[in-house]
Amino acid sequence: MPEYFYADRLFNALERAEPEAGSLLVAAPGMLSPEFARTVVLVLEHSADGTLGIILNRRSETAVHNVLPEWLPLVARPQALYLGGPVGPQAGVAVGVTRNGVAIEEYPQFTRLANRLVHLDLHAHPLEVGDALEGVRIFVGTSQWEGGQLDEEIARGDWFVAPALPSDVVAPAGADLWSDVMRRQAMPLPLFSTFPADLDDN
Repeated sequence: MPEYFYADRLFNALERAEPEAGSLLVAAPGMLSPEFARTVVLVLEHSADGTLGIILNRRSETAVHNVLPEWLPLVARPQALYLGGPVGPQAGVAVGVTRNGVAIEEYPQFTRLANRLVHLDLHAHPLEVGDALEGVRIFVGTSQWEGGQLDEEIARGDWFVAPALPSDVVAPAGADLWSDVMRRQAMPLPLFSTFPADLDDN
């Protein structure tokens, strides 16, 4: 079956936004790629050379305490490492939600992504940034696209680009982030928020 058959044609009919740092990539309903089915990806970097992001809704069984115990007081519950993607599975990436009123530009450890969302330098000492952060999520591995690969996938209907909210990064354990993000978009996307992860469950 041609690869493009899994793309949901609904996404092709929607007005498209350009991906940028701080935006979300929401996987099309029915995407067959096991690596990205029902995923929500936060874009960290996007340029003509490629795109770097992290999957927000894939939690691992590894506790942060076992790997980076010094960051544990700042990590939002559930305090587990999240699987950011298949590339560089040993690489750690941290994203933080700043407190209201924090001047992000005053912290060299932060790279602004969106409103109150920052890419956090894990080489920083937690005590240097702790007062500025409301919550942190730590990921292992990233999701990467080279050159115009992501643009081609968006044009094919594989992804919908949406704004990110701080709550997306620190969503609680019981949240279905993919459904929640779909539900807050313009119609008709909320109608697909209950699309099952496994079509056999429908």
